[in-house]
Amino acid sequence: MTDHGIAQPSFRRQVVQAVSALADPALRREVRLDPGKFEDLDYTVCVLFDDFCDADEPYPWLGRSLRTTEEVELMAALGVAYTAVQDALGLSTPGAAPGITPGITPGAAQLDAPGWPAVIAAAARLAPLLAANDAVA
Repeated sequence: MTDHGIAQPSFRRQVVQAVSALADPALRREVRLDPGKFEDLDYTVCVLFDDFCDADEPYPWLGRSLRTTEEVELMAALGVAYTAVQDALGLSTPGAAPGITPGITPGAAQLDAPGWPAVIAAAARLAPLLAANDAVA
């Protein structure tokens, strides 16, 4: 695949770290739900959907924080998996969370959602590709 380079290397570092954190199924629940940790779920989601990429629409990030079309396609798959969890929990609609048990935080509900293994799997497919492409570059 063609390497389109990285116009924003600092963005790339954030994306690689966030995808790697999501790909780690052994990462303790306490870390994912601790806002003081890098691997905190809210921060990871902000990196991948708001600040340094857009997993829902990753194509504009080709050459900025994503190197190849394969990375873009796998990021899009990650976006689809994460959005499916959000939709299942009713978190896609601002202010609504009908799929969440009272007293359970949205982050905890996401980690417990039946679709969460698909998020981990999508990230696990993308993480080694990001690392391998960086090593070649």
